[in-house]
Amino acid sequence: MRRNIKMPLTVLSDSEINAILYSLDREDVLSLQQNLADALHEYSTGTQETTGCCQSNQPQRIAISASNNQTTLFMPASTSTSRGIKIATLTQTSGPPRNDSLPSIKSTTSRSSTTKSSTSTDSPTTPTTLASQISNISIGSSNNPDPSIASSQSTSPIGSLTLLTATGNPYAFLAASTITGFRTALAATMIFNRRTSVHTICVFGAGLQALWHIRLALLLRGPEIHHVHIINRNFERARKLMQEIYTSPHWEHLRKSNHKLGFSIVSNEYGEYNRLLKEHVRKADAIFCCTPSTTPLFPAEYLTSTEGRKKGRYISAIGSYKHHMIELHPDIIRQAVAPEHKHHHHKHAEKGGVIVVDSLEACMKEAGEVQQAGLAPEQMVEIGELLMVKKASMLEIEQGGEGEVGLKRWLQAGNVIFKCVGLGLMDICVGEDLIMLARERGFGTSVEGF
Repeated sequence: MRRNIKMPLTVLSDSEINAILYSLDREDVLSLQQNLADALHEYSTGTQETTGCCQSNQPQRIAISASNNQTTLFMPASTSTSRGIKIATLTQTSGPPRNDSLPSIKSTTSRSSTTKSSTSTDSPTTPTTLASQISNISIGSSNNPDPSIASSQSTSPIGSLTLLTATGNPYAFLAASTITGFRTALAATMIFNRRTSVHTICVFGAGLQALWHIRLALLLRGPEIHHVHIINRNFERARKLMQEIYTSPHWEHLRKSNHKLGFSIVSNEYGEYNRLLKEHVRKADAIFCCTPSTTPLFPAEYLTSTEGRKKGRYISAIGSYKHHMIELHPDIIRQAVAPEHKHHHHKHAEKGGVIVVDSLEACMKEAGEVQQAGLAPEQMVEIGELLMVKKASMLEIEQGGEGEVGLKRWLQAGNVIFKCVGLGLMDICVGEDLIMLARERGFGTSVEGF
């Protein structure tokens, strides 16, 4: 049961939120993740009589677009103890709409090999050497990437989160930038944390979303992760992210706790990009897509071909939030939900016949991947419903029953896709926990009698 939060009004800046989040250990993250899972379960299965988190208490967000390529989102939401709204403005880089059904990356290997195609390190013991290495690499010719993710301009949201008690008294005002990246990564790593193999991770993007996906993955499964490939079409942003990971004291314990952990950057500003992209995607145990792309991040055949289907992967696609945005090729989505053929001649990883979403209603309305793949509602399952089915299945197994053996096998080792467009409920839930932590750990500014 979540504790009631009382006055005074607590104000948290983005730097204070960062300080709180960087102080979290694995047990803290698991606790916050469980609270979010409970809220999403109530969203999927609750009613107005049983919980304030139910879907009928979560209005659809409102988007206002401006001529300066900015979109402001108004996201009201409710839990059993709080009401609130997040207001966030996102910047999209300019560029004409493109044909979203076609990949922007050729599947053939690049002929250019005169410049370096990636930079990597397998040892975290010399951060200054790494920083020098990645800052001195020369940039080759560009392959004209999608302007939505080629720009060095930040696409992280700017705004605020306001929380009120169930009776309407405001008790918190929080900066929204870091919260957005953290709460999305918290949801995306729920299934990730249940995977059998997490040896190799690919992360598309180099912003706040990518940062928190990497950090939470390492906090949850750090000793088992050996390779993290940061794939970004703008090298400089990826270089800055890797430099932070290798030089910031906030990451020191994660670096030192796993001597096998290595990072690499892959950018299409260099030759051999297509070869490395295909290699990393094929070898990945988990793929985190964290970009506001308007074209697929890699060709479908990397995963839909016979070779690509041999390995089970967990893929989360959280960067696109409008119908024209897309990170995964529609063919990948269609294959994930296609009926299983029992008499194929090749060994394929198991699939579930559905993709996992944060909200069926929101994804049907807003997710480019869902719309362009032509998915029907019965081809999706909400994560709040799925996780509780798995929990009941595991309990049955512990009590001597068979449980949903196929469900367990699929979630742990099969091909699982999680599509998330983001819910205001997620912000409110994480915001409540952040206010508790802030008061316990002495962060924030208190305004008495507000």
